[in-house]
Amino acid sequence: MEKKKTAEKALNIDNILFNCRDILRAARNSGSFFEKRDMMLTLVFLRFIGEKYEDGIERLRQTLIEQGLDPEDENIRAAFFDDATFTDGTYNLPLEARWSTIINTPAPGLNVALDTALHSIATASKDLKGCFIEGTFTTRNFGANDIKKLVDEVNKISHKAFGEEKDLIGRVYEYFLKEFAVNATKEEGEFYTPHDVVQLIAAMIEPYDGTLYDPCCGSGGMFIQSAALVKSKQGDINKINIYGQEKDAATYRLAKMNLALRGLSHNLGETNDSSFTHDLHKGLYFNYIMANPPFNLKGWYDENLKSDVRWSDYVTPPESNANYAWILHMLSHLKKTDGVAGFLLANGALNDSDTLEIRKRLIQNDKVEAIIVLPRELFITTDISVTLWVLNQNKKGGNYHGRTLRNRENEMLFMDLRTWTENSVKGESKKKVRLVTEQIERAADIYHTWQSEGTDGTKYEIPELYRSVAIAEVESKGWTLTPSKYIEFVDHDLEIDYEKEMTRVQAEMKKIMKAEKKSQQMLEDAFRGIGYGID
Repeated sequence: MEKKKTAEKALNIDNILFNCRDILRAARNSGSFFEKRDMMLTLVFLRFIGEKYEDGIERLRQTLIEQGLDPEDENIRAAFFDDATFTDGTYNLPLEARWSTIINTPAPGLNVALDTALHSIATASKDLKGCFIEGTFTTRNFGANDIKKLVDEVNKISHKAFGEEKDLIGRVYEYFLKEFAVNATKEEGEFYTPHDVVQLIAAMIEPYDGTLYDPCCGSGGMFIQSAALVKSKQGDINKINIYGQEKDAATYRLAKMNLALRGLSHNLGETNDSSFTHDLHKGLYFNYIMANPPFNLKGWYDENLKSDVRWSDYVTPPESNANYAWILHMLSHLKKTDGVAGFLLANGALNDSDTLEIRKRLIQNDKVEAIIVLPRELFITTDISVTLWVLNQNKKGGNYHGRTLRNRENEMLFMDLRTWTENSVKGESKKKVRLVTEQIERAADIYHTWQSEGTDGTKYEIPELYRSVAIAEVESKGWTLTPSKYIEFVDHDLEIDYEKEMTRVQAEMKKIMKAEKKSQQMLEDAFRGIGYGID
């Protein structure tokens, strides 16, 4: 029985990842937390790209056998295996880059073998170049036993061992990215976006085909979840063209690595850089934008941005805070006729006084379609309240993903989900909740129903949850976008029948007083019975 428990523990993904963390913590020359993270993710990258290659070769073997060909024949091997090509995003790997080579390398030679594999991959594939830092392992020069233990532990992370895991790569990445986010500052940490929040954005704007852009793409989570949504709808992920940009060098590499592992074609630019000072996709317009910019980012401004074309129709965003700079940057990249953007911002952006003029013009230009305030406990990295914004370049109506949309010009939808906190997440260091599939679908349905033909926007509301509002009302309230200014919140105290309640309270008080009087009388009688006088 004890052996069975040990085996189960060894095949638990959380235990494997925890063991890897322990090995990295104890190892000599393991570097900073971020260097440990990057080293671990590079190993996982090699493991999965290697396993994907092995699976591809096995499928190729079976196909040849079904066609009556002998995969062991020298000529057949030369024709099909020596320079194998795959159509599902699998990369052909040279011998030295295959996981089977790495796992069978003796401990003293592992650091060199791992870096040889990385160099070989970078040389052979333009798509994979830039996913990692060459020389990672020889530079750190792990002790032979430490690197061997780490590689053996990573070897357990296999699709063959965890066949029921729908998104094993994502699970591994989430574990280490979350650890990074917890240790980051609030400004740095927002790039880690919970999967349920990404799913909500994707469910709202439905990026099923065309071009998808994220100007601060972090580890590529927005793209991954969008691809998952398309798959769930039996769509074709090859119809999505991914574009992104990321300022942080390590995170840029993670994004490239993450997308490459999933076989998603992408353009993240030639290098990491700031979307504000060096827009790598200048002049391009996209069907969809999904983003979670760093909240209230300081230090974004550069004197060269003063007369930037991105805010020429508005005003220059304040230097002290990049929230509206992100909004105008994304708006400048939306397709003029039908682009849709869904992104997260801190709640302060809904009513900041120093961005009033920009917000006013955004509303007057009819760019804002929906404002959804989220439960604050969704995020590990910040206690700031967060809002999902939806911008839409086409509120005139028409066909959209099989739905007929009505004309929604001069209207916007406000939604308040702050009370959706019933699904708690266990095992976190602070209170954490999540949105479950039913809640995500309900929120998306509220939005899509509001958009659809046959809905009367003047009567579309449920108190304390959502309400459709005319721009004229927003103007009357000083151009604030705070949902609670528009959604009716019921004063539940007014529902009380005070006359009936007072009658009930008085009756209860009479019972209590009668019981107390009876108890006092019994006490007096008892004292008299034993000869004590009562004053």
